[in-house]
Amino acid sequence: MTLVEQADLVAVLHEDPQRAEQALQALDADWELPAAGVDAEGIFDALLQRADGEHELAHRGDLAAAGAGLRHFEQRYEKGYVAHAAMEPHAALARVAEGRAEIWASTQTPFPTRDHVAAALGLEPSRVRVRVPYVGGGFGGKSADRQAVEAARLAQRTGRPVLVAWSRAEEFFLDTFDPAGVVTIASDLGADGRIARWDSRVVASGERGAIPPYAIPALRVRSAGGIVYGGSAAAPAVHPFGVGPWRAPGANMNVFAIESQIDLMAAAAGVDPLEFRLRHLEEPRLRRVLQAAAQAFGWTPGTGRGQGIACSVDAGTCVAACAQIEVDAASGALRVLRVVCAQDMGQIINPEGARMQIEGGITMGLGYALSEELHFQGGDIADRNFDTYAIPRFAGVPRIETLLLPNDAIGPQGGGEPPITVVGAVLANALADATGRRLTRLPMTPQRVRAALAHKSPE
Repeated sequence: MTLVEQADLVAVLHEDPQRAEQALQALDADWELPAAGVDAEGIFDALLQRADGEHELAHRGDLAAAGAGLRHFEQRYEKGYVAHAAMEPHAALARVAEGRAEIWASTQTPFPTRDHVAAALGLEPSRVRVRVPYVGGGFGGKSADRQAVEAARLAQRTGRPVLVAWSRAEEFFLDTFDPAGVVTIASDLGADGRIARWDSRVVASGERGAIPPYAIPALRVRSAGGIVYGGSAAAPAVHPFGVGPWRAPGANMNVFAIESQIDLMAAAAGVDPLEFRLRHLEEPRLRRVLQAAAQAFGWTPGTGRGQGIACSVDAGTCVAACAQIEVDAASGALRVLRVVCAQDMGQIINPEGARMQIEGGITMGLGYALSEELHFQGGDIADRNFDTYAIPRFAGVPRIETLLLPNDAIGPQGGGEPPITVVGAVLANALADATGRRLTRLPMTPQRVRAALAHKSPE
């Protein structure tokens, strides 16, 4: 049995993992905990207060110009923190000997991992080798590499190979998370039924997908408290704990806000959401996927049967989805019945692989849209396992239909991330169609749906 105390690292090592775990649990550790400060409900106001470094992502036309007959819309959209929740937790095996380090790590970023380990051990990067086995789920979470650095430091200290494998509770507590964020949108509808102005501000969640793909004459998009995603955990002052990339980082939140606002304005204009989008779309690829998804879905204007539509451009790919849902008014449960997704992802090398990526992205998107949200108080994460953190189950996966629209005029584009960007929006739009109530916070939990149906604020 070996006890290691090294700066910010305390570990118990033994050849038998169970004995090491028992010894670790027997340690009497005193922690200095800062005041909680903020929780999962107060985080959005806190982000707005803390956000700094505002800058413009896009600006065209004159927002201040007066317009006749404009109808004004202002809305605030929110999304909480989301865990990567991969089935395989973070793990790494390290051996350090004769001034060299060899690392076996479950990582998405082997070269940054090499550099992090080299810096921690005081070695040149050329003297560190990282071997990557198949990764059992990453989604952006296997990029901070904290476990690899821990294993390397312990191996250097003890002179023996060391394996670090996080428990599920450690996985939830030590992982970096998809950041919570707020998007505020002020938009105006002209007398001609077209969008005249758009002014949006993204706070704290990332800038990807923040610029609407629509032809709007006067537009401004701003960002504050932004996240710069890289190979390490990012913990800007605005967030109480480490955040990092999560499948299509930033775009899920931004597309949810944009496409919800588009539906909101379409309803006010008395125009079918599909037709409203087509009125404002000049990008031929995006028009093509939108029309293809609607046709395959059998889109019928104004049915009120719980159907939604949304589209986006992400990673060079144009994507559109239609969905049908049903809502249990008593429980607030939202059940997704069917999703049709069309993608123009350029040249398609492996059609079956592309379909699998779309299906996986949509399935994972059900999580951030309907159930996944971290509960916390200050820096203390309350969710430590799947008993309180609900990811999609097989029983909740709808019928998914994929349409691949080959486009050999351009090379291969993104496949697995674009479809997830539209899931939150398409389900929120379907909920509004089914119930007449629009939720502007993700996830759309049964409690929040019930509250919306009862004309009350969510719990």
